[in-house]
Amino acid sequence: MSAHGSPTVIYAALAGNLAIAVTKFAAALWTGSSAMLSEGVHSLVDTVNQGLLLLGLKRAARPADARHPFGHGIEIYFWAFVVAMLIFALGGAVSIYEGVHKLTDPEPMTDAWMAFATLAVSIVIEALSFRVAYRELRSSYPDISAWKAIRRSKDPSVFAVLCEDAAALAGLGIALVCVALAYAFDAPAFDAAGSIGIGIVLVLVAIFLSRETLSLITGEAASPETREEVRRILLDDPRVAAAPELLTMHLGPREILLAASIDIRDELGAAEVEQTARDLGARIEAAHPEITRVFLRPIPRDGVALTPG
Repeated sequence: MSAHGSPTVIYAALAGNLAIAVTKFAAALWTGSSAMLSEGVHSLVDTVNQGLLLLGLKRAARPADARHPFGHGIEIYFWAFVVAMLIFALGGAVSIYEGVHKLTDPEPMTDAWMAFATLAVSIVIEALSFRVAYRELRSSYPDISAWKAIRRSKDPSVFAVLCEDAAALAGLGIALVCVALAYAFDAPAFDAAGSIGIGIVLVLVAIFLSRETLSLITGEAASPETREEVRRILLDDPRVAAAPELLTMHLGPREILLAASIDIRDELGAAEVEQTARDLGARIEAAHPEITRVFLRPIPRDGVALTPG
């Protein structure tokens, strides 16, 4: 597994969304369905999004250099934020606009069977893509709920794709219901309402993803559990009297920077202090391989500590 994300999940979603987009646009042109057109736009945006996430993974994998001594892992979060903006602007806003337009200028739907067949095929393909992303998420967080796992995950190649697929399945369900109502009652307004409903779902998903990725871009800390375990490792060493300052920051999905101030017992000499720092760094990295950078700063017993993080 890449330290910067999970390309398998993205490739599965890319292949599925590309096939679905072509099918939906063909069905929208055939039937004149507004909801189907919105779904086609949705799948096209998702396809572009997967391409951007793959670009983000490639750029995040670049090695560290003089200008970026901690590597480029954070860049994947930037591209995930761009994805959220595209979902909002090109997915949600366009779908809502199309629905409102069709409400003011309704057009009858033709050959509804084509729309139903397309939606059925799309649901199957989207469910398979969702399954790949869901299994990847659960493999990392098997003991907590799916919602908590999404919030806990720092890998946008998993949680962004999973949210996109969930939104797609919700949109397909809305489209299926609204197309059926439009056909049953010969009322194009239901089809237009479906387009607006799909747009609202996409806007909500975009807001959620933008909040999650913005937090990571701006230096989100490791999980409380990870921080507490690191603090316990430090304090379990008899040579350490206190660990008043512990700061962490995600440098990528599976890369964490740790900086800690430790109060080493006064009776230890300089060589013993250095050995203590080496031992603690090795223990932390062994217990948490995702912590790839460890900086430990010994402080005097009366040193002034900063706010623990």
